[in-house]
Amino acid sequence: MKRWLTLILLVLVSLAFVVVPVILIQPFRPQTARSLEVGYWLRRLAPWATLVAAILFVALAASAWRGSRRRWAKALLVVLLIPVAASVWLARQNIFEWMFNPLASASYAKADDAVYVNDDDMVLAVESNGERVAYPVRLMAYHHVVADTVGGVPVAATY
Repeated sequence: MKRWLTLILLVLVSLAFVVVPVILIQPFRPQTARSLEVGYWLRRLAPWATLVAAILFVALAASAWRGSRRRWAKALLVVLLIPVAASVWLARQNIFEWMFNPLASASYAKADDAVYVNDDDMVLAVESNGERVAYPVRLMAYHHVVADTVGGVPVAATY
């Protein structure tokens, strides 16, 4: 019984290093400096922590596999291995790049036609060589970075 609880705990720890930073840093959610700090700290530790958890899981699962005669127990070991392997892989991916995909080509609307922007919405305004553009912060939250050209000058609008 202790072995199974330890295996489940290793699965949860491994998943936590991948899932918790995503929850803490996801867009459209109030974020605090502390939650961002914790999210990035977990993200920084994730490659090593998930690898250690996976090694411990495999060692313990191998012992459980040899000691088990029931097929359901062996099947459960395989099922538990899937999230551990996924977390090892995901810990080495740039998940935040998937979440905050840069907007490569901005399109413009005249102020009168931009009905999706309210008068009291926050915008990021850029002026260059007499050309003015405004990026609604609410829409930028999907991307965090907008690559654009304003007044003939390339800009990367971000917040």
